[in-house]
Formats: sequence, C-alpha cells, structure tokens
Amino acid sequence: MRTFYLVTYDISDPKRLRRVHRAMRGFGDALQYSVFACRLSPGELIVMKEKLGIMIHSREDSVLIANLGIVDGRGGRAVSYLGRRPVGLEQQDRLAVIV
Repeated sequence: MRTFYLVTYDISDPKRLRRVHRAMRGFGDALQYSVFACRLSPGELIVMKEKLGIMIHSREDSVLIANLGIVDGRGGRAVSYLGRRPVGLEQQDRLAVIV
C-alpha cells in the first residue's frame, strides 16, 4: 500500500542541496525545487530516509516529511492547487454533478 508524502527540505550547502535534489527525483515529483510529492511504500520511505540521513548535516540542514494519507484514500485529495498543476500530479479523481 502506498502513502502520499509531501517532502520539503532546507539544505544550507549548495553542493548538498543539488545532491539531495537529485536523490529526491528518484522518489517523487518535484513541485518546486525543494518540495516533492511522493507516493511511497513503507520500504521506499525507509530507503528515502536512510539516503537523506546520510546526505544531510543534521545541525545545519532540515527535511520535513508530511504524511498525507493513503494514496487510494484521502491522500490523493489532500493537496489542492490554485493555478497550473505540476507535471505528474494530474487530477486522478473525477467528480460529476448531475442536476
């Protein structure tokens, strides 16, 4: 079962920042340079945390991982947009209202 996560980071060193960004591209879709939407299994979440934990300096950098719920449940609807939707996060659910 996959869970929807919003991952954002603040990395103080430009070299580490680029490395973290490259690593995160393997786990999710970039919404902005340091914000990613990820649909991860429990194992993938562990791998991502371990990989990021090795890359960052815990006294200088921070990573926030927000659990937005199961992808097939609330997680798919936990994020809303104003303006254009980021590539890869097209609307999955359709709602029809018949009057």
